[in-house]
Amino acid sequence: MVHTSLDVVDEKISAMGKALVDQRELYLGLLYPTEDYKVYPSHLLCRYGYVTNSKVKFVMVVDSSNTALRDNEIRSMFRKLHNSYTDVMCNPFYNPGDRIQSRAFDSMVTSMMIQVC
Repeated sequence: MVHTSLDVVDEKISAMGKALVDQRELYLGLLYPTEDYKVYPSHLLCRYGYVTNSKVKFVMVVDSSNTALRDNEIRSMFRKLHNSYTDVMCNPFYNPGDRIQSRAFDSMVTSMMIQVC
C-alpha cells in the first residue's frame, strides 16, 4: 500500500516541478483514498504524503473513520516528523543508511501514533 503511494508522491512532485522548490511547501496532502478489503468489513484508508528538500519521502496511512484528524493536524505531524528526522540525520554518530536507533525519534513517532489512534 505504501509502495503504491510513493508512485503518487513521485507523480505529484513531477507535476509541481520547480514550483515545489520555490514555494517551500513540502506537504503534498491527501494522496488518494482506497478501500482495504479484509476478512472484517471494509474501511477506507487515507494516505498523505510529504517530501523533504532532500527528496526523503514520508507517507502516513490513516483510517478515514478517524474524523478527529484534520488536514492542518496531519501537516503539523509531518513537520514534527521531519524535524525529528533532521535531528537524527544531524547526529555526527549516525551513519546514513543505517537503521535509526534514537530513543527520542522512537518516542516522538510512538506519541504521534497514539495521537492518531
